[in-house]
Amino acid sequence: MSEREIKSWLTDMDGVLVHEGTALPGAADFVKRLRDKDVPFLILTNNSIFTARDLRARLASSGIEVPETAIWTSALATAQFLHEQIPGGSAYVIGEAGLTTALYQAGYTLTESDPDYVVLGETRTYSFSAITRAIRLIDGGARFIATNPDVTGPSQEGPLPATGAVAAMITAATGRKPYFVGKPNPILFRSALNRIGAHSEFTAMIGDRMDTDVMGGLEAGLQTFLVLTGSTRPDEVQGHPFRPSRVVDSIADLIDLV
Repeated sequence: MSEREIKSWLTDMDGVLVHEGTALPGAADFVKRLRDKDVPFLILTNNSIFTARDLRARLASSGIEVPETAIWTSALATAQFLHEQIPGGSAYVIGEAGLTTALYQAGYTLTESDPDYVVLGETRTYSFSAITRAIRLIDGGARFIATNPDVTGPSQEGPLPATGAVAAMITAATGRKPYFVGKPNPILFRSALNRIGAHSEFTAMIGDRMDTDVMGGLEAGLQTFLVLTGSTRPDEVQGHPFRPSRVVDSIADLIDLV
């Protein structure tokens, strides 16, 4: 597959830059090269738990220095999307500070009474009573939004149920499917491109998952690079009906393209 000139970069975080708080091979050097050459870039993550400030500190502790403005989360993209849909609206939120802060800063009122939206994000403490309230509000007419479709998330003990799994439970109870804003929805990639003033034709996406990073990047018109330091194993690539532009061992193999 021919590769176009790359003038800007989007990259996933977990599995590409870091794993369990440790920088992956080449990650710090890749980001430093981008910053030294003043190349536009943005780090995309479906994680809606943390604020961009939290994630900047987390990356810094692993030796990767980026400004807060270089991080774009599914929570920030969800808040922007809702602001564009219903400015100054209201939402009942299941999630952590990353999501509630983003919605608050977008001018949203957080309420349990007759909200415009039920917004489901990721949390390590899903409450049965909160899920029950979400179901009743959706039955009452609230629109259903979720930050991302990931059904599991990583932890040191093994996989945890994530936003997509809880969304499926709410869908089963209400018959209403959510609109997922995060990867692989191209709307997340387009909002990222707009933030850095980039054009899809000259932008590349680096990810470790075929079903979110590569598929979403392809649908947004980007070149896509799959790294094998995260979720997708080499033998799994062939099973998908689409292919990345290139498969590499790690982000270290892409430094010379910057």
